[in-house]
Amino acid sequence: MKSLAAIFFFFSCLSFGISQETLPYQLYNKKGKTVKFEKMVNDLANYDIVFFGEHHNNSINHWLQLRLTEALYARKQNRLILGAEMFERDNQSQLSDYLNGELDEKVLKDSMRLWNNFNTDYKPLVDFAKEKKLKFIATNIPRRYASIVAKKGLDSLNTVTAKEKAWMMQLPVEVTLDTPGYPEMKEMMGDHAGSMVMNFIAAQAVKDATMAESIADNYQKGQLFLHYNGDFHSKQYGGIYWYLKKIHPELKIAVISVFESEDDGLPVPKEDFIPTEYNLVFPADMTKTY
Repeated sequence: MKSLAAIFFFFSCLSFGISQETLPYQLYNKKGKTVKFEKMVNDLANYDIVFFGEHHNNSINHWLQLRLTEALYARKQNRLILGAEMFERDNQSQLSDYLNGELDEKVLKDSMRLWNNFNTDYKPLVDFAKEKKLKFIATNIPRRYASIVAKKGLDSLNTVTAKEKAWMMQLPVEVTLDTPGYPEMKEMMGDHAGSMVMNFIAAQAVKDATMAESIADNYQKGQLFLHYNGDFHSKQYGGIYWYLKKIHPELKIAVISVFESEDDGLPVPKEDFIPTEYNLVFPADMTKTY
């Protein structure tokens, strides 16, 4: 009888352990089916452009970006090109000089507008590009111009110099609520933004349009361009994706979207879920980098 009780206790503990298992992430395809990381890599190697969305302070998100970069390099070699929202067009020369070994790390940090989490989250990607002699494109509009648009509207860009215009998308740029994600942005702002709401959306649009143009200008047939950006810039096939498709509708583009879940099983969202090619779900309590 005691041995039977012991066996029951053992299997109860085993069952409890399984039910309490915590996953660091769960990956789903467009059909909502779980998929292995390696299968995703094999599939993405066949695309022209891959947008890897991120929550900027999610440690696992950044780790997976590096893992994916390494895995795609193993398949594409020098046909892989990298780019990121986190670097602005007018800093391209400094970034390229660092990659070519002409600029040391200290000068890079002193001469570029780097994000506060550069060392932990983006430097590993840049250093991988440096090691493998890959191009790394600073795709974003300099933040000061997006700030001007947010305050004064899109027409304010007409007053900048010709040299400055080279650091942004070609004007004029289309700003419309037909772009996926922008109506959500407007709704989130609610009445707080008042009459300024379209200025804020236009500021988002000049970032997205500039990044799309940067990708288009640097992509060559036969390459794979892997771009890192905040999830909102490519979720639901909006943002950068939407503008890039307007420039090159023939490109084969994949989007990796990211979500957080309070459920240990890490299911895909039940509401307002528009799946992209791949969808990453993280625990909501995942360690944040800032």
